[in-house]
Amino acid sequence: DGINWSKPNLGLFEFDGSFENNIVWVGAHNFTPFKDENPACPEDSRYKAIASSQGGLMAYGSPDGIHWRELAGHPVITEGAFDSQNLAFWDGIRKRYVEFHRAFREGRRDIMTCFSSDFIHWSKPVFLDYDGAAPHHLYTNAVKPYFRAPHIFLGFPKRFMPERKKIQDHPYEGLSDCVLMTSRDRLRWHIWNEAFLRPGPQRERWWERNNMASWGMLVTRSPVDGAPDELSMYFNEAYYTDDLKLRRFSIRIDGFVSINAPYSGGELLTHPLVFSGDELVLNYSTSAAGSIRVGILDEYGTAVKGFELERCDEIYGDELEGVVSWGGSTDVSALSGRAVRLRVALRDADLFSLRFRRRRSSEIRT
Repeated sequence: DGINWSKPNLGLFEFDGSFENNIVWVGAHNFTPFKDENPACPEDSRYKAIASSQGGLMAYGSPDGIHWRELAGHPVITEGAFDSQNLAFWDGIRKRYVEFHRAFREGRRDIMTCFSSDFIHWSKPVFLDYDGAAPHHLYTNAVKPYFRAPHIFLGFPKRFMPERKKIQDHPYEGLSDCVLMTSRDRLRWHIWNEAFLRPGPQRERWWERNNMASWGMLVTRSPVDGAPDELSMYFNEAYYTDDLKLRRFSIRIDGFVSINAPYSGGELLTHPLVFSGDELVLNYSTSAAGSIRVGILDEYGTAVKGFELERCDEIYGDELEGVVSWGGSTDVSALSGRAVRLRVALRDADLFSLRFRRRRSSEIRT
């Protein structure tokens, strides 16, 4: 369930004179496995990983995530610094493997990426482009396609501040938190300089190598009866102590960022977009007095008849999939395939995500 965990006793490798452990591989650093969704993947390599060994990143395969073997007798990626979270996965949109690892650029820790058709032969690594974001050290990356919109990559890099020291009796300088970044093409990224996860009030999170995101997220049940499922992510804390652990944090589904407006109100105007589907769905939250309305415009900014902002039925509440209606009708199929813009008016509200979809279908259509 992503909340209660058990540690199996596998008996595969000896450690400290005993096989009573859960070790699945030895001789590699930062082993980050994934389940390969490539339809052509052979069953004996259904799980894969890259990890630091022999001066680069080695490729590994497994039929079950437990019994592993090397897929090549040499490193498959050699350009970079590999003592950090190195990861790869199958990009189902572009039909290829992609990879992200750490390197140094102009004296700062940064992230490189490359791609492959077979997991063995990789393109030359290149640095990510952050579109003018503040030049911080990015220690890890935790990049993964978002399962509700797999054409969008989410990243949760650990931001490292090497010159700061909060806990004076700790032997090392440096603080870290986690930031959020997103991309639609793997190369160009928007990164938020505001922290996605702050260290918080716990003393043991206020020194270096803490607040590092484990890779991925899980859908978990809300502890509140009747509330929708939520997302769980896992971050480390108490590094350099005997109490090193992962702590689970939960967040609203799609709730990474929002468009927010105060009670005085505000508006959002999207870029032109083309959709398929016949209804518009919002993930949103308002106060009891708040509201959201949506108008549909043509690509030049003129309101489309029947979908004017003023005609939109007032939306209020807290829903993951609230369907927008105009005069009681939710049908937007007449505009499918046309370039349109959305004008969204908010009051004391947050809009987390929007999408067009087919009725009675959860398939993403934008």
